[in-house]
Amino acid sequence: MGRRVAFIGHINILCSNDKLRKKLKEIVKKEIVNGCNFFTMGMHGEFDDLALSVCLELKREIKSIEIEVAFTSYNAIKKYAEIFSYSDIKTCMYEIEEEHYKRQIIVSNQKMVECCDTLICYVDERISHSGAKNVVKYARKIGLEIINLI
Repeated sequence: MGRRVAFIGHINILCSNDKLRKKLKEIVKKEIVNGCNFFTMGMHGEFDDLALSVCLELKREIKSIEIEVAFTSYNAIKKYAEIFSYSDIKTCMYEIEEEHYKRQIIVSNQKMVECCDTLICYVDERISHSGAKNVVKYARKIGLEIINLI
């Protein structure tokens, strides 16, 4: 199995989507060249949506890459039912039911990065309270390579 990449980011993107999309696409292409064939992301914000869009675009060119979307609740599955119409996307849901609902996204993101080699993120670490920032700290603690687009 090849290398694995996870995506984490703030809910809102605070810069030009076109500029960020171009930068993200270049980095994902570089990861593919370096042996990555598996990309995983959540479904809770603009950066997740952007990462999924970039990966789907590249999947049309490079059939060997795999894309996985991690859901945090059954309500999210209902909300994003159209994801299941893509045969190119795998889905998963980590065992997080026992977690308080306000921590489920954070715990799911931690489990996602535990299975990866690299974290591509859009996280402003100057923000005092941020679930995405906490996951980046966790990724750093477990020794993941981190590529921050901010």
